[in-house]
Amino acid sequence: MKTAVALRHIAFEDLGLLQPELERAGYEIQYREAPLDGVADPVLQNADILVVLGGPIGAYESNIYPFLKSEIALIAKRLEQGLPTLGICLGAQLMAQALGARVFPGPVKEIGWGRVALTETGRASALAPLDDRDAHVLHWHGDTFDLPEGATRLVSNANYPNQAFAIGPKALGLQFHLEADPARIESWLVGHALELAKAAIDIPALRLETAALAPVVKRQAHAIFSRWLAGL
Repeated sequence: MKTAVALRHIAFEDLGLLQPELERAGYEIQYREAPLDGVADPVLQNADILVVLGGPIGAYESNIYPFLKSEIALIAKRLEQGLPTLGICLGAQLMAQALGARVFPGPVKEIGWGRVALTETGRASALAPLDDRDAHVLHWHGDTFDLPEGATRLVSNANYPNQAFAIGPKALGLQFHLEADPARIESWLVGHALELAKAAIDIPALRLETAALAPVVKRQAHAIFSRWLAGL
């Protein structure tokens, strides 16, 4: 059976809406906890798909969180071998760093739902549904990155030019969260309470907007993830 391994940094930032798509595509799903398990397990290097999930630390903070060095090396090796790899938020930043690009604090913190703009290549990619009139993505980041050498920019917005990129046909980095399940947003609101307070985010308003967008978010997650998986 094909294996999909999710490398997780914080418990509630999991596969979310991506999990049922992986299951429908015939993947056995496993989790590894990046801060605790390390990356020496061969299953991470040999997985048919590796999904590197988000978290509230910086890709450039390996002096504080030493496990990041091994994680970046793992990602670099998979990308060099052309193995299917998906990075989400922190995961995308770790991919960028693994490819030699600079990761750094951005000019503005983005938290909440918003629209994005696709490049011409993005409109021809699995991310094409984000061009729909009602499409929205969940932003939850303060860091950003330069476009890695050899990468193709797929998505941008007014604040950040690099919101999604591809490396070859099998590696995809997403700065935003397509996988976040609206039905479980409360875990995010609690888990990131301090960050939300510091950023002066209106939590009740974010909760209401998430509920209103739930049908759109679920539909676009299915459309995008199923298309990406079919192309591997």
